[in-house]
Amino acid sequence: MEPSLPAVFTQRHYVGGYDRTLKAHCEGAFLKLLEQNRQKKEPSYDYDLIVIGGGSGGLAASKEAAKLGKNVLVLDFVVPTPLGTRWGLGGTCVNVGCIPKKLMHQTALLGQAIKDAPTFGWQLDDKTIQHSWSSLTEAVQNYIGSLNWGYRVSLRENNVTYENAYGEFIGPHRIKTTNNKGVQKIHTAERFLIATGERPHYLNIPGDREYCITSDDLFSLPYCPGKTLVIGASYVALECAGFLAGLGLDVTVMVRSILLRGFDQDMANKIGEYMEEHGIKFLRKYVPVKIKQIKEGTPGLLKVTAHSAEYSEIIEEYNTVLLAIGRDACTRKIGLQTVGVKINEKTGKIPVNDEEQTNVPYIYAIGDVLEGKPELTPVAIQAGRLLARRLYGGADTKCDYINIPTTVFTPLEYGACGYSEEKATERFGNDNIEVYHSYFWPLEWAVPSRDNNKCYAKIICNIADKERVIGFHVLGPSAGEITQGFAAAMKCGMTKEQLDGTIGIHPVCAEIFTTLSVTKRSDGNILQSGC
Repeated sequence: MEPSLPAVFTQRHYVGGYDRTLKAHCEGAFLKLLEQNRQKKEPSYDYDLIVIGGGSGGLAASKEAAKLGKNVLVLDFVVPTPLGTRWGLGGTCVNVGCIPKKLMHQTALLGQAIKDAPTFGWQLDDKTIQHSWSSLTEAVQNYIGSLNWGYRVSLRENNVTYENAYGEFIGPHRIKTTNNKGVQKIHTAERFLIATGERPHYLNIPGDREYCITSDDLFSLPYCPGKTLVIGASYVALECAGFLAGLGLDVTVMVRSILLRGFDQDMANKIGEYMEEHGIKFLRKYVPVKIKQIKEGTPGLLKVTAHSAEYSEIIEEYNTVLLAIGRDACTRKIGLQTVGVKINEKTGKIPVNDEEQTNVPYIYAIGDVLEGKPELTPVAIQAGRLLARRLYGGADTKCDYINIPTTVFTPLEYGACGYSEEKATERFGNDNIEVYHSYFWPLEWAVPSRDNNKCYAKIICNIADKERVIGFHVLGPSAGEITQGFAAAMKCGMTKEQLDGTIGIHPVCAEIFTTLSVTKRSDGNILQSGC
C-alpha cells in the first residue's frame, strides 16, 4: 500500500499565494520521491525474458512464455566453424544434427533396400547404380532452409522478438548484443534463459582445425568425403560412419577406448560388431597426434599419424578426417562470470536445481549446457516449455530426466529408454534386477537371408517393484518408432506381467517384447531361426 501525502501538506491554513506555491512544490517533490522508490522496488526492464540461444529448447521456451503474455527476446548467433561453415535459426538439431543425420541415414537405408530388391522380384536393369553426394546435400540443405524460415515465421506469429546477434552479460539483468556487422545494443530483462547448446570439440593437435571437419561441416560439405577417417566413438561418430559407409565410402573409425560411453555397453558392443561385419574398419586404442595435408583439393589427401600405448605407431592417408570426439558447452564467452553464474570449470556445464535455476536466481538454463543431464533435443524442448509454464503459468510440473527415450541411428538402429544394465545394477544391485532378452530376425530381412541373430531385444526389471520395467533396449529396424511407444508405457509403470499380457502384432519387430521369457541369469538359448 502506497503512503499518503503527509498531513502537513493538506491542512487548510495554506491559503496565501506563497503557501499555495510552497504546497505545490512540496507535493511535487514528494510524488517524485515516491515514484523513485517505486522504481527501486519494481525495476522496469526491456523484456520479461531474454533467451540466449535459438535452438529447439530456446525456441520452445520463448514461444511458451510469449503465449502466456510475456515480452520475450530470442538471441541467436552462429559462430562459423574453422572452415567457415555457418547456418540459420534452429540450433544444432535442425541444421547440423538430428534432421540432416536422419535424412542421410535414410539415404543409406535406401541403398540397402536397392541391394535387397532383386530377391523380392525387382529387376534392376542398371547394374551400375551410383549415388550423387551433391544431389543429397542440396536436397537436405533445401529442406533445412525451409525449416529455418519456418522458425522465424513462428517467432513472429507468437510475438517473440528475434535478434540475430551474439549475447554477452555485462551486469545484473543486462546483456550486450553484437550482430555480424559489429553493431551493439544493450538489453535488460527480468529473467534470462541460457540455451546456447554445444559445439564440436577439437583435438588441439597439429592440423586438426586446418584440415579436419566436424558434424558442423559434414551435412553441407560441397564434395563427397571419399575415403574417410572418423575419430571418436560417440553416437555422432558411429552414426556418421554408418551412413557414409552406407553410401559406399571407405570408412574407418578410430576409437580411443569404448564405444558409446554412457549407453548400455552390451548394446554398444553389438553395434560395433555389426558395423565391422558390414565393412567399417575400427582402429581401437589409438589416438591421433598429427594431421598433415599432402594434397590439396576437394577432397584432398591427408596423412594421419596415430599412437597407441599397446601397438606400434600407424600412418595412414585419407581424403577426409571427421572429428566426433565430444562437444563443448557454449558458456565460457557469454559473460557468466560477470553476473556470478557458476559453471563446471572443466566441462563448461552449468549446475542447476530441479527447476533449471542456476545459482543466480534470475538466470535459468536448459538443454545441452546442463551438467549431468541428457543431451537430447526433445529433452531441451520439454524442459523449456515446462520452465515457461512454471515461471509464468502457475504450473509446477518439472522435467523428468530419467525415463527418456532415445535412438542412435547407426546401421543397426539402437533404441533405449530408462536405465542401462550397468546403471540399473549400480542403482538397485545385481540381485534386485532381472534381465530378459532375445535375438530376433525381422521378416523383411528373411527373404534376402541377411543378418539373422543380429537384432536384439532386452528389458531390465526391478524385482522388488513387481518386476517394473526400468530399462528398455532394442537393436533393429525402426528402433525409434518401437521405443517411442514403449516409453509411454514405462511412464505409466509398465511391468513384465503387463508386457506378457499384451497381444503382439504379427509379424513386426516389436512383437518380441511380448514374448520375452529367457533371463540372462538363466543363461538360456536366445537365438532365433525365423519369425
